[in-house]
Amino acid sequence: MQKIVFFELEPWEENYVKSSISDHEIIFTQEKLTNETALKYSDAQIMSVFIYSEITKDLIDKLPNLKFIATRSMGFDHIDVGYCRQKGITVAYVPTYGAHTVAEHTFALLLAISRKIIPSSERAKKGEFGNEELDGFDLFGKTIGVMGTGNIGRNVCEIALSFGMKVLAFSHSQDPELTAKGVRYVDLNDLLVSCDVISLHLPHNKETEHIINMQNIGNIKKGAVLINTARGALIETQAIVEGLERGILSAAGLDVLEEECDLREERELLTTEFLKKCDLKTQLLNHVLLTRGDVLITPHNAFNSKEALQEILEVTVANIKSYIENTPRNLVS
Repeated sequence: MQKIVFFELEPWEENYVKSSISDHEIIFTQEKLTNETALKYSDAQIMSVFIYSEITKDLIDKLPNLKFIATRSMGFDHIDVGYCRQKGITVAYVPTYGAHTVAEHTFALLLAISRKIIPSSERAKKGEFGNEELDGFDLFGKTIGVMGTGNIGRNVCEIALSFGMKVLAFSHSQDPELTAKGVRYVDLNDLLVSCDVISLHLPHNKETEHIINMQNIGNIKKGAVLINTARGALIETQAIVEGLERGILSAAGLDVLEEECDLREERELLTTEFLKKCDLKTQLLNHVLLTRGDVLITPHNAFNSKEALQEILEVTVANIKSYIENTPRNLVS
């Protein structure tokens, strides 16, 4: 029998874990794994953590029985993986989650804009049923530019193709399955000048920060719709405002904003720890884009479906069970 400790676990997550792992001693705590809390669980062989638990060399030395760490995140920079390797501790992570969830939200934003769903609903609620100035546009036959064709971007391409859209893509590597279906990879400028819709699905790093900016916003096809469900810092906020003011952009659908707190994992938004450190409401209320009628903003909610959150738990539990069965998976290399 293994002793398994789940740190930083929210109460709503416990039931699934309890029902999925049997014949082992399981402990749940909302505490982070720290040098202090480690002393209470020094006899545990398996631990599951989230990103607020900093697994350092000093902490690892306090856990002589630890053999396996399952982090409930895509990132693992909070773990000293090198030292874990030296100590014979295996580390597993969640390589992806919510790929369909975010792709669907991308099209929820796009369809709300293209069919003017929000103003139509607001008008109907007032008992006004005229359709003046509510004319939308079809997605069929339009060209969408998908920036980043990883798990989420790939699904966006698939959905776009099902709408009868032409798909151009910009990514560091090409997906042969997408090209076989008619997706055409182009350079960034060709995508900007050619597309009726531009949707971002890139990670945020030094290379991608402000990939759309004041220098290239003028290259975008006049009247294009800009969608961002990835990271706010991919787009220079001033460039969005400039594009809307000059009619370069007809609308923007944003689930992320540049001024959001530093965010490593979407699931952070649902944790009490994140809410302690970050007052999103204040930041968003001050955001200039919120006051514009040609911008549709959702509160970084694209990832937030029951299925996506369940997927994190399912993968984590599967990682733990496969380790116990000597068939480890999703290991940090």
